[in-house]
Amino acid sequence: MSASIRFNQRKDKDFYRTLNKRVYGYFRETGKSPFANASMITKTVIMFLLYFLPYALIISGLLPLWGMWLATFFMGVGAAGIGMSVMHDANHGSYSKKPWVNKMIGYALNLVGGSRQTWVIQHNLLHHTYTNIPNVDEDIDGGGVIRLNIARPKKKMYRLQHIYAWLLYGLMTLTWVTMKDVKQVIRYRKKGLKSEKNENFRKELFILILSKILYYFYILVIPMLLLDISIWQWLIGFFTMHLTTGFILSVTFQLAHVVEETDQYLPKEGNQIEDAWAVHQLKTTANFAKKSKILNWYLGGLNFQVEHHLFSNICHIHYPRIAEIVKNTAKEFNIPYHEYPTMWSAIASHYRSLKKLGKGEM
Repeated sequence: MSASIRFNQRKDKDFYRTLNKRVYGYFRETGKSPFANASMITKTVIMFLLYFLPYALIISGLLPLWGMWLATFFMGVGAAGIGMSVMHDANHGSYSKKPWVNKMIGYALNLVGGSRQTWVIQHNLLHHTYTNIPNVDEDIDGGGVIRLNIARPKKKMYRLQHIYAWLLYGLMTLTWVTMKDVKQVIRYRKKGLKSEKNENFRKELFILILSKILYYFYILVIPMLLLDISIWQWLIGFFTMHLTTGFILSVTFQLAHVVEETDQYLPKEGNQIEDAWAVHQLKTTANFAKKSKILNWYLGGLNFQVEHHLFSNICHIHYPRIAEIVKNTAKEFNIPYHEYPTMWSAIASHYRSLKKLGKGEM
């Protein structure tokens, strides 16, 4: 279905042309590179340390049990940081101008239990192209237990999802490191979807299997061999880490796309979307907490989702600078620009959206 969906590129074509000219004009005028800079590289090092330093402390045996448990929480924070602030840019090709560097850093996702191959297809190809289009954008699928899109059948079980959804959000990365990646590889293969044009499927499958083995070796085998802990104590730490990572990643995404201001679209007759692709991105995406220095640093620019969707080939470190250009240009062309002043206001909006979707009001 996704291949047959078409955007109305004749509509508002001057908007995206003008916006591109202004945004890239900013880089030409300032002499800055749209890729990573020194502060981005520093952030990369910090994110990896935030994940692997607690791990090193755990397997050192120097921490008491409560200290080990606390360290798994910080590992979860670090894993989410690697996902949002490092591998995300790399897999969009915006970390470095050198493709091989982006690909190498992009495999950081495999290092923390995921799959670069399936993520690129689900995120870059499906989500970024067909944002908030039910049955195509898998990021608003909800897995049948949460109603996140208007095409999902209305059921009584969803009426309390504004309460229980927050608990399920933490399961996101647990599904990655178990069966989801494998199922996606098979499904995408059957659909002919590739992470890149010249993808070597056997090579990527080998990397996926090998990385899963290595992940469970260092996350399960090494701790059980070096530490005097039971499997139940290990499971508590493992779940703490993944529930932390999953919750951070899930909520960050939901605040950008499943809030009251953003739209969802079912293609009309002929699988036609009424807007041009760029305008569609603005209507289906929202920013939040743009003035928060802490969130801007940690979330990897994912609170600047409008800019990210329009310019995913630009490193997120530059989003605060180009945001005003995007906002002013959208206003000039009378195109909506959605934003929430704080993270809490976006969370409140997502809560209300969950409630409306659960009751079948959307």
